[in-house]
Amino acid sequence: MRIRILVADDDPSIRELLRFALSKEGYVVLEAEDGKTASRLCENEQVHLAIVDVMMPGKDGLELCREIREHYDIPVIMLTAKDQLEDKEQGYLAGTDDYMVKPFEPKELLFRIKALLRRYRIASSEVIRLGSVSIDRKGYEIRVGEDGQLITIPLREFELLSQLASHPGRIYTREQLIQLIWGADYAGDSRTVDVHVKRLRERFVDQQKDFVLTTIRGLGYKLEVTEQ
Repeated sequence: MRIRILVADDDPSIRELLRFALSKEGYVVLEAEDGKTASRLCENEQVHLAIVDVMMPGKDGLELCREIREHYDIPVIMLTAKDQLEDKEQGYLAGTDDYMVKPFEPKELLFRIKALLRRYRIASSEVIRLGSVSIDRKGYEIRVGEDGQLITIPLREFELLSQLASHPGRIYTREQLIQLIWGADYAGDSRTVDVHVKRLRERFVDQQKDFVLTTIRGLGYKLEVTEQ
């Protein structure tokens, strides 16, 4: 099956550049010159990954990204001419998986596309493997080491770890994690995420050779698979 990538950008030169680079790698490219067209393509076509420009007429990239995150389980890369921390924060709050500032190198974009597609294949698996750690999302079991020692942790911690491990490298804001793990009607504040991450770090301190939970200042958290 060929991977189908949506490119949503109102700049025809950017679309042409991406069409050439992606097609050369064997991807099928679907093009949209504005957010509304991109929405229709997501609805009517099979899309495996979306590359979304922030500033578009009709429906901007932030709104489109939020829509994609709500209705589809596909990775999103956001393109923007702005590189301020506040702009990146808005992108991650909208649910983007990655963020690239124009002008960009097509080769770097291709690296990031391949990495995201790998992560989302991990997300579709019932058992997530992080080195010597395996997380059985269906059986609610975590095993570590060569002997598969069973580790039992509270449900919320398990769900939090599973969510972060499903998309290694993806930044989640505290608010997103609250909604995903505790639910939209949760009455507490986002500091409970910090408490649960701290507990997970303490429980898996001996597994740092496999993965680490990284704090992204001003944004939230991500899980990183440790390089061997």
